[in-house]
Amino acid sequence: MSLATFSSSSFPVSPERVNILGVGISSLNLYTATQISIKASLSSAFLGYVTVTGVHGVMESQKDRELQRVHNNSFLSTPDGMPMVWMGQWSGFDNMDRVYGPDLMLQVTETGLPLGLGHYYFGGKEEVVTTLREKIVSQFKGVNICGIESPPFHFPTLKEQEALALKLAQSKPHFLWVGLGTPKQEKFMADFVKNFPNLTKDWEHGLVLLGVGAAFDFHAQYLKQAPLWMQKNGLEWLFRLCMEPRRLWKRYSINNSRFIFQIIPAMMGLKKYPLNSRE
Repeated sequence: MSLATFSSSSFPVSPERVNILGVGISSLNLYTATQISIKASLSSAFLGYVTVTGVHGVMESQKDRELQRVHNNSFLSTPDGMPMVWMGQWSGFDNMDRVYGPDLMLQVTETGLPLGLGHYYFGGKEEVVTTLREKIVSQFKGVNICGIESPPFHFPTLKEQEALALKLAQSKPHFLWVGLGTPKQEKFMADFVKNFPNLTKDWEHGLVLLGVGAAFDFHAQYLKQAPLWMQKNGLEWLFRLCMEPRRLWKRYSINNSRFIFQIIPAMMGLKKYPLNSRE
């Protein structure tokens, strides 16, 4: 993408969404997600958040209506996981493809290099986020890292959010990358945007918050990523389960099974899942 691609001053528009068990997944691929996110970041005073959503996020939303609203009120909810892609393509969105958090992070960073876009990393252990910065700076010469922060493990309090807002107001990044894990990162981003709606009011550009989960650990090389063939065939969950069985067995064994049992009646039109979103 060239600089001319992002020269338009028109406000970024979110694409159509696919209703997957009541969660609206944006009809995107990696190219369009990158393009729209960067255009939003260059739009004066823009403030919005992006959720990266797979089966886990969709199924957690079945029992957590607040999380469902967070997803459905996002600027974008990218299809993270092949089941999201398959459902989108089944619904007629042929160009829809997986938008994996770690890939989106690298693609936005690389594409934003000639534009001088700024990045702020929020989340992960101190050693992880510090190593992440070192790896990104090494991989992308001249990248503009505006700041890094390893927050406490608990959900950020209003006082902690105020401190972050002050840092962002001073450094004015284009992107706030959030690595707190689902559902904490999604709820944090929505809460932060709600608490500080005027943060970018006087900025010449915008701020896009993106919840990218384990991307910090992957790019800092604290966790291994699944082979590409497993990612493309919807088997990344199996790889991650093998890597972290004690932490992830319940998530995948229960959520994946529930997803299959609920998505089939939905596809047959036997049960409806409304998009309970806008507040």
